[in-house]
Amino acid sequence: MSALSSFVFTRADWHAAPAPLCRGCELPAPSCAKPSLLIVDDDPGSVQVLGRMLAGQGDLRFALSGAEALRMAQAQPPDLVLIDAEMPGMTGFEFCAAVKADPLLADVPVIIVTSHGEVSVELAGFAAGAADFIRKPPVAEVVLARVRTQLRLKALSDQLRNSAFTDSLTGLANRRQFDGALAAECERARRSGDSLTLLMIDIDHFKRFNDRYGHPAGDVCLKLVAGAIRGALHRPVDLAARWGGEEFAVLLPNTDLPGAVQVANTILRAVGGLRLAHAGSPLGGTVSLSIGVAAALCSADGAHVALAAPALVDAADRMLYAAKAAGRACVRPSVHEPAQAPVLPAPAGAAPGGR
Repeated sequence: MSALSSFVFTRADWHAAPAPLCRGCELPAPSCAKPSLLIVDDDPGSVQVLGRMLAGQGDLRFALSGAEALRMAQAQPPDLVLIDAEMPGMTGFEFCAAVKADPLLADVPVIIVTSHGEVSVELAGFAAGAADFIRKPPVAEVVLARVRTQLRLKALSDQLRNSAFTDSLTGLANRRQFDGALAAECERARRSGDSLTLLMIDIDHFKRFNDRYGHPAGDVCLKLVAGAIRGALHRPVDLAARWGGEEFAVLLPNTDLPGAVQVANTILRAVGGLRLAHAGSPLGGTVSLSIGVAAALCSADGAHVALAAPALVDAADRMLYAAKAAGRACVRPSVHEPAQAPVLPAPAGAAPGGR
């Protein structure tokens, strides 16, 4: 019998296996992933040279232009970028400035690789936000030393950020991190024209749970539910957060309403599969969830629109209350109609876009 299925609640005696802790950040989480490195140069030979030097240092990705690298970084932020200073189109300096201007990428360190040794070049790079420089032709020992230093600093920075943006009980994102991510993803969806969906989740009759089993058992319940929610998400861009009390929120970028409903039902089944005793609930005697789902969409004709973060939250919250009104332990999505989607008109002069 698993630790989850053997979970016992009584006021005097309850137990559950503790969630594993990440050695780096001491937060409940799966084992730390390898760092992601993005190598950028318009010369494939130079990319291969750096790739061989950095083999084994993490997951390596490659791009042959600054514009391509920026798209890759926005889709999946790396832990470190090494980029050639001089390339056709977007230079390394311009790439660096663009990265630092993007809220979701601003903390990614960038090492500029250059054949120039002038102080003016270094000053220009630092002004653009570069973390370090590597001279051409690169020397393996120097490359490894500088890369390892930046990865170590990035890990420490991430650790500090996690402590400020993570809910200490569940290990999920806290409200502060969620609010920032929601604003950033709304802006990204506005630019790309992609859908953005939000789940609002509430543990059914949780006050009765605390009254019957005590608050320490309630804390364990919250941790296990948070773990089930986290386990149902399989993309790095998906964000699960503790909204407050027994409420959670899940942000699903580039996901339409049917896809979000599928994720919501997966979460519902995952928590049901825990079979956590809840004798105070009239819904089968185990812990269950109510989930509201809302999507922010482009307008029907594909016109460029600005997504409203507060409106998306309000829509998902309304659907959560609809799920409770329908008897709880269920998923309720918003009506999939552009006229009712949480959007705002685009600013005057905005260019058409979207799908």
